[in-house]
Amino acid sequence: MNLNKTDVDDDYEFARKRYYDLAEKGEEALDLMLDLARESEHPRAFEVLSNMMKQNAEITDRLMELQKSKKAIDATELPSIPSSNMTQNNVFVGSTSELQKMLLQKFEEKNNVIDAEE
Repeated sequence: MNLNKTDVDDDYEFARKRYYDLAEKGEEALDLMLDLARESEHPRAFEVLSNMMKQNAEITDRLMELQKSKKAIDATELPSIPSSNMTQNNVFVGSTSELQKMLLQKFEEKNNVIDAEE
C-alpha cells in the first residue's frame, strides 16, 4: 500500500470532522437525556445518561489519539510517489528482428549516432 502525505492529511481531516460531528451530536443528546432523566426520575434514564456521557468522553479521547497518531505519522517520513517516467513492466509484441531494430534505433538515438547507411 502506497500512502502519500495528501492521503494521510485528507484521511486525518475526514476523521477529525467525523469525531467533531459525533461530539456535537452527543452533546445535544446529552442535554435531551438530562432533561428526560430529571423529569422522569427513573433509574434507567440516569443509567442511559451515564452511558452517553461515557461514550462522549471516549469520542474526545479518540480525537486526542487521532492527534497523536497524526503527529507520529508526520514525524516519520512517508514514502513519496515517484514522479519519474520510469516504466517497470514492458511488453513487446512483435518478432525478434523487429525488437532488435527498435533497440538499435533507440541506442543510436541515445548516443546521437547518425548512420548514413540504410
